[in-house]
Amino acid sequence: MLKIWLINPLMIQRYFLNLGFGSLILLFFLVLPIPLNAEGIKTLPIQEIQQRSGADFWRQIHDGEKGNTSSMGLGQDQLINVHGQWWREVRNQWVSPLGLTFLASSVGGIFLFYLWAGRAELINERTGKKIMRWTPFERAMHWFTAILFILLGISGLLLLYGKHFVMPLMSSSYWGALMLTVKISHNYLGPLFIASLLCMLIKWFKNNIFNKTDIEWFRQGGGVLPNGKHPDAGFCNGGEKIWFWLIATMGILVCITGLIMDFPLFGQSRELMQIANIIHGLSSLMLIAASFGHIYIGTLGTEGALEGMTTGYVDESWVKQHHKLWYDELNERLIQPTRDKKKNKKIK
Repeated sequence: MLKIWLINPLMIQRYFLNLGFGSLILLFFLVLPIPLNAEGIKTLPIQEIQQRSGADFWRQIHDGEKGNTSSMGLGQDQLINVHGQWWREVRNQWVSPLGLTFLASSVGGIFLFYLWAGRAELINERTGKKIMRWTPFERAMHWFTAILFILLGISGLLLLYGKHFVMPLMSSSYWGALMLTVKISHNYLGPLFIASLLCMLIKWFKNNIFNKTDIEWFRQGGGVLPNGKHPDAGFCNGGEKIWFWLIATMGILVCITGLIMDFPLFGQSRELMQIANIIHGLSSLMLIAASFGHIYIGTLGTEGALEGMTTGYVDESWVKQHHKLWYDELNERLIQPTRDKKKNKKIK
């Protein structure tokens, strides 16, 4: 059976037109001389290029030698940031081990102290009379800041130590998703923590100024030692004031360095951000370690302390034992109006 091929004249015409157009383009590039040394473009001989890219050339780059590149950003004059290796060594060889030392020492010290001193119990029975210690706003502010502190602490510890302790327990895909979530949450929760921390510092600043009473409070062991001594204190005792000034110094340092890394939009150099990262890590680890003591004293270590921050009220016996000067001040406020009324009656 014979096959008959029908040739379309239009197809033949289109074929030869395309062939001719392509041949003209090829001929144009073959005939037209291409300038290898165009104006404004400096080309180097092959031998000079080989000499400049030798061992000495790469050694200079490795040592951080500066030159010219086509980039217009910060650090554009340096191909290799030599400070990055310094940052990596300091972070891995100093910050990480020191952080573990801080955390382990804090937990171990609190455990040994509890075994030795036990819980600070109330000496006198509860009277049932409740005294407001923290307002609803103060409690909300405290717990909001505390929850953010815990979330930021956990996420920060995962970023620093997760590859050693958590990564081996899961697949690479789950690990990558976890780290992405942790990093994003850490970056976005940071500014919220800063705002709440500033509110807390402003609110309680006047109650945390050190005075002579605090010296005697420290000298007698703060009422948590098994020596039976319960020194007088005002609204805030010496231990609470120390914690306040820790978060007012270390906490602010953590916040400032965190902002430097969180918003790299204001011309921060790599070196500045690396230094901020080192300071941020050390300050955060020290603050987390110190927070264990604050949490211990406010929960397991002292009877009745947690009630104040959960309900806002504490028992009268607790106030007398731990904040005697504040208790006397409250009584004076209650008695003074009665005295004024009696004076007014005598005058009449």
